[in-house]
Amino acid sequence: MNTANTSAQSVEEIFYQQQANAPAIGLTTAGERIVILKRIVAYLKEHAQTLQQAMYQDLRRAPLDTLAELLMVKSEAEFAIQNLHKWLQPHKVKTSLMSKGTKPYLLYEPKGVTLVIGPWNAPLACNLVPMIGSLAAGNTVIIKPSEFSVHTSAALKKMIEQLFLPNYVALIEGNEQTASQLLALPFDHIYFTGSPRVGRIVLQAAAQHLTPVTLELGGKSPTIVDETADIRSAALKIAWGKCANSGQACVAPDYVLVHQSVYQNFVEEVKQAIQTMYNPQGKGIQQSEAFCRIINQHHFKRALGLIDDAIGQGATLTAGGEHDETECYLAPTVLTDVTPDMRVMQEEIFAPIMPIMPFTNKEAVIEIIKKQPKPLALYIYSANRQHISYFLRHTSAGSTVINHNMIQAGVNPYLPFGGVQNSGMGRSVGFATFAAFANQRSVVENPTGWSDFSTISLPPYSTVFRKMIHYLFYR
Repeated sequence: MNTANTSAQSVEEIFYQQQANAPAIGLTTAGERIVILKRIVAYLKEHAQTLQQAMYQDLRRAPLDTLAELLMVKSEAEFAIQNLHKWLQPHKVKTSLMSKGTKPYLLYEPKGVTLVIGPWNAPLACNLVPMIGSLAAGNTVIIKPSEFSVHTSAALKKMIEQLFLPNYVALIEGNEQTASQLLALPFDHIYFTGSPRVGRIVLQAAAQHLTPVTLELGGKSPTIVDETADIRSAALKIAWGKCANSGQACVAPDYVLVHQSVYQNFVEEVKQAIQTMYNPQGKGIQQSEAFCRIINQHHFKRALGLIDDAIGQGATLTAGGEHDETECYLAPTVLTDVTPDMRVMQEEIFAPIMPIMPFTNKEAVIEIIKKQPKPLALYIYSANRQHISYFLRHTSAGSTVINHNMIQAGVNPYLPFGGVQNSGMGRSVGFATFAAFANQRSVVENPTGWSDFSTISLPPYSTVFRKMIHYLFYR
């Protein structure tokens, strides 16, 4: 594994090269930026198998799942290609009564030099999607991928070096020391995807230069299953959400709250759903091509620690628990008899471990959820519109899905995605990604000439102006 850090001098050299080049990049036209985006799409198509292999080496990710992640990236680029001419045009806005006679509009202009710090669990989408938005907005970009997804980071580095000069887009490998070197520089925007803990560090560093940030974080995303839900369907979808990428997804359902009347049925359906999806031929889940591995030994042991802590405090290992340290394999694990004070209910799980707790009324659900910071996602399984409305009104989350999970993130370019407070700030996907990396400049054009209407507001105040202000305020 290459964990060597890029030297502080090299990091600074690349930054200042980009800072010198940023004004020229900012003046590029929509057509010129579209050419760049098309080159990215062409590269992804040509080298998809290389990227699939890299993800397999890092996470034992199924090639089809990686292709789906690449499709998200391709769709983001194609949406920008289709809309960039429109986004870069002046956006007209209406006038108010007090601004009659003026011409107001918005311009989206580049911010300058931008930094993307990506995670290891979805390194293709979480590095390339923000890069695409930044390039569409007319910026230069430095990418710092995770040192844990070493093979994918190497493949991305090769991609960036083939497509760009380092004074336009550069990928810098390294660990926390390299990230700290980058965060000390006066970037014009920082886009970070990762944990709330590291998000706080990024935010503190950005504050030194008053750098705006987009933080895509995580947290404990609750799932609610009420007595009216389609239990078999809910169990299948939730089991998939918990097991996809071996639970290593920021929008994975973290824990499940199930109405007492359907609790046992749900647990049995979850156990069956896991076998249906990941052991259809009876060869064992460990042999399933669709089931990933934990990224490394550190996270593997942390996940086992969550299980041991829960069992030690009285939880029941209802399904799974099998593991193989040599390949960081942890079987889908279902825990029942869980209590709120267990670590598995206090920490973001980020593993294929599903704690399930029963509830008897809606108020109890809200009480449990509100003890945690506001989540990135919340999932509701119900056929009762009043119940759905109640849960929506009494909770807050970055996103919510009704009767499914994980289908809100990055699949609809018209639906912005992001967190709230502890789970993040800012939005991405589609126009929102572009807008995050652009400065929204307000412009007002006033008619020329001494006789234009606006001059009546200047001292000495005329009788007409005095009467107009009084009328507008007191009417």
